Amino acid sequence: MTIALISCALTLLAVFLTLNLMPGEKKIEQQLSRSYSTADEQFARSMGVLLGPPIVKGNKVEVLLNGDQIFPAMLNAIRGAKQTITFETYIYWGGTIGHEFSQALAERARAGVKVHVLLDFMGSIKMDGDALDMMRQAGVQVQRYHKPVWWKFTRLNNRTHRKLLIVDGKVGFTGGVGIADQWRGNAQDDEHWRDTHFRVEGPVVGQMQAVFMDNWTKSTGAVLDGSAYFPPLEDVGPQAAQMFSSSPTGGSESMHLMYLMAITAARHEILMSASYFVPDELAINALVDAAQRGVHIRIITPGKEIDSDLVRYASHSRWGDLLKAGIQMAEYQPTMYHVKCLIVDGLLVSVGSTNFDNRSFSINDEANLNVLDRQFAAQQAAIFQDDWAKARLITLAAWENRPWTAKVRDELANLLGDQL
Repeated sequence: MTIALISCALTLLAVFLTLNLMPGEKKIEQQLSRSYSTADEQFARSMGVLLGPPIVKGNKVEVLLNGDQIFPAMLNAIRGAKQTITFETYIYWGGTIGHEFSQALAERARAGVKVHVLLDFMGSIKMDGDALDMMRQAGVQVQRYHKPVWWKFTRLNNRTHRKLLIVDGKVGFTGGVGIADQWRGNAQDDEHWRDTHFRVEGPVVGQMQAVFMDNWTKSTGAVLDGSAYFPPLEDVGPQAAQMFSSSPTGGSESMHLMYLMAITAARHEILMSASYFVPDELAINALVDAAQRGVHIRIITPGKEIDSDLVRYASHSRWGDLLKAGIQMAEYQPTMYHVKCLIVDGLLVSVGSTNFDNRSFSINDEANLNVLDRQFAAQQAAIFQDDWAKARLITLAAWENRPWTAKVRDELANLLGDQL
C-alpha cells in the first residue's frame, strides 16, 4: 500500500513538473531573413502590424536613473492621483520603500481614488502581510497573480514580470525597477542596484493601460473601462512609441520575435543592457550574423554582484560564439546591474521588464516600451556608455582560459537554461 502511494505521488509530481516546464506554444524554430533595416519604413510597419499594437506618435518619455530618481517620481504620481491608479509589478517586498508605496496607495484609496494593484504571487511572497491587509482595509483592490490553488497549480511557473504603473490613465511608468530597498539610492555601492525606469505621457499610455487590463481581467474577471481609465490623450511630445507585451496564454513568442526582428534589421550598432542574459540558439545566431555583416555590438551583463549566480554561470557558457564573432561583452562591476535596454542603430530603444532569456521570451508575462526616436536613442546610448565605463571587458582569451572547474560549473548551469 505504501509503495503504491509513493508511486502515485511520484507520478503526480512528474506530471506537475512536466506541465509546468513544458512550453505552452510552439517556439520560433527558424532564423529570420533580413529584408529591411531599422531605418526603412517597413521596419516600423512590421513592428506595428505584424507584432502590434500600432506605433503612435506624440509621446514624451522621460528617463529615470536609479531609485533616487525613480521612486520619488512614482510616489509623486500616486499621491497626485485624482481618479484611478493601476499598478502591476513582480517584486514587491517589505522594507522602507514597500511601506511608502503601501501607505501612498492606501491614502489615495481612502480619498476615493479607485486603486487596483496586481502583484505576482511568487515575486511578492516576501511582502509583509500587514501591508496587504492595510491596503485592502483602505479600499485598495489587491490581486495576487497566479496564487497557487490545487486546480490551477500548473500555472505557478508562469509569472507576471511586468512593471506598470498608470495614474488617471494619463501618466505611465515602466522599466526594470521592483519595489524593494535594493533599488533605493543611486547605485553607490553593492547594496544599491543600478536600474532604469521611464515616465511616459501621450497616446501610448492608453496602450500601457490596456496591457495592465489584460492581466487584471484574466485574474479577476472584471473589466475596467471608461474615461477614468482611458481618457482622451493628446500629443505631448515628439516620440513615436508602442507598448508591446507577451504572455504564455497568448503570443508567448511575440517578445522573442520582436527582439529577433530588431537584431536582424540592425545595420550599424546594437547596444544591449541585459540584467539576465541567457540567449537561445536563435538569438545567438542572429547576433553573430549581425556582427558578421559589420554591426558593432556591445553587451553589458552583471558581474559578481548578481542575485542569481546560476544565471551568470549559464550565461557564461553561451558566450563563445558571440566573442568569436567580435561581439564585445562586459560585466558591470560596482553593484547588481538590473537594466534591461536594447538600442539599435541609434533609432529604436526597447525598455521594460523583458530579460534576454527564455523565461522572459516564453514563460513569463512581459511588457516593453518601444520608442522610435533618434534624440531619445542618443540619450540612452550616452547612459549606456557611462555604464560601459564601469564594466569589465571579457575577452575571448579570458573566456577560453577560465579554470576547468568554472567551465564545468557553467555547463551544468546551462542545463537549466530554458527555465532561467
